[in-house]
Amino acid sequence: MSTTTSAQKKSTVAKAKGFKKSKPGTYLAIGTSLFSAVTHFKRVRAARGESDTLKLIDAVVSAAAVATGVALLVRELRRMSDDDILTD
Repeated sequence: MSTTTSAQKKSTVAKAKGFKKSKPGTYLAIGTSLFSAVTHFKRVRAARGESDTLKLIDAVVSAAAVATGVALLVRELRRMSDDDILTD
């Protein structure tokens, strides 16, 4: 009985890994990254309001990291579209 449970868990993990590399998974990753970008821009505004240079630098670097992540995800999405046979 434990082998079927183990096999089911492996199957679930394999499905999750497959979703991560799919178009819907990439769209979801872009959406969550953009949602976190809103938080970072709020941190930038708060740091500017407090005139705290260190917090401002931290927020700007974090926002830049999110922007880079989104750019990488968009590039991956474009590569998926280029590899799609149906779009040719």
